[in-house]
Amino acid sequence: MSTLPYRSFRHLAEQFGPIMLLKFCEVPVIVVSSPEIAKQILKDNDPNFAERSESIVTKIMWYNSISIAFSPYGDYWRQMRKICAMELLSAKNVRSFGSIRNDEVSGLIKSIQLSSGKPINLTEMIFALLSSITCRAAFGKVCKDSDALIELMKEASRMASGFQIADLFPSSKILNTLSWGKLRLVMMRRKLDVILDDIINEHKENLANMSKENGDIAKMGNGEFGNEDLVDVFLRVEESGELEFPIGNDNIKAVLFDMFSAGTETSSTTIDWTMAELMRNPRVMTKAQAEVRQVFKGSKIIKENDVQKLKYLKLGSQVLTNPDDFEPERFENNDVDFVGSDFQYIPFGTGKRICPGMTFGLASVELPLAQLLYSFNWKLLEGVKPEDLDMIENPGVTAARKDNLIVVPTSYESLV
Repeated sequence: MSTLPYRSFRHLAEQFGPIMLLKFCEVPVIVVSSPEIAKQILKDNDPNFAERSESIVTKIMWYNSISIAFSPYGDYWRQMRKICAMELLSAKNVRSFGSIRNDEVSGLIKSIQLSSGKPINLTEMIFALLSSITCRAAFGKVCKDSDALIELMKEASRMASGFQIADLFPSSKILNTLSWGKLRLVMMRRKLDVILDDIINEHKENLANMSKENGDIAKMGNGEFGNEDLVDVFLRVEESGELEFPIGNDNIKAVLFDMFSAGTETSSTTIDWTMAELMRNPRVMTKAQAEVRQVFKGSKIIKENDVQKLKYLKLGSQVLTNPDDFEPERFENNDVDFVGSDFQYIPFGTGKRICPGMTFGLASVELPLAQLLYSFNWKLLEGVKPEDLDMIENPGVTAARKDNLIVVPTSYESLV
């Protein structure tokens, strides 16, 4: 096995076929690499494969696996997923964060404009953008040191993306007890606990004070515009008394870590991959920019609702990467979709475990990408050819590019 196991799986599948049983020390692993078999597993026999195996990482960083992503399949998982789908990340709630996305994207564009003609690290800037959007949506005006929290979340997510040797030998109590990686994870979670517990408790105090002053807690929140942020939503649901399984700070923190570790990195990685592929494919870049600039001609800032007018850009933003070629046109005039019904292509998963943050993720990807293509012309560093860009990815759940994307933006002349 290489450091990029999914590449190894692909090569093995070419030799041994679309379904394989591998043994990782004491742990049996089934690898499937055909749409037909994936459909049998993820749709036809969905409940049988909806369980999640527990690991050292999920027990520590996700509070004994009580998040949505890693909780065991059962009544508790159904409750938490319902809260997420109906309350946290409902279409209405995602729309309510539109002002935050617009504000953050506007700030990004102004920052890049100040560096017009100079090299910038676009990868880091995009990650900072998505992290800030998530932080503001989750914690509203309560989080006073968002930069420190974002850095801590970033480091925690990096640590959580690996695996522990002890997980491959579940019968060994010695490995489980003496694991240095386990100790590092525990120390990291304690750091996060201090910050997140303070934020949640401050939310509770603020809501209590609002209730005393106004008498209707359902109409107020800690959001930046007087609305509810994600912590407020959780606290309201917790106070309702209608839950079969009571929730507390640990449940809230586990789901918030879901959002940061999965949502933030996946969205920023999608934009980063797309921009890197566009830099390598000038034909596609030209076509995407022509559409954006024709649709929004004369505007300086693209409004989130207007992104729906873009057709070609959506073929690009919905494709993370293709194993062989970057060809957005393959999704034109065909029936392949990305919402889980076509098993050739399931970026959000499918079945009962399909990603509940799909709407939030798409909103966080399409607007920044459209604005970046509209506001700037892009070049690689002097002497770097498009075909020379290293497209190798890092190991990890989201498969981010190994190298940061360093590019030179030039403000689009009609906007200067």
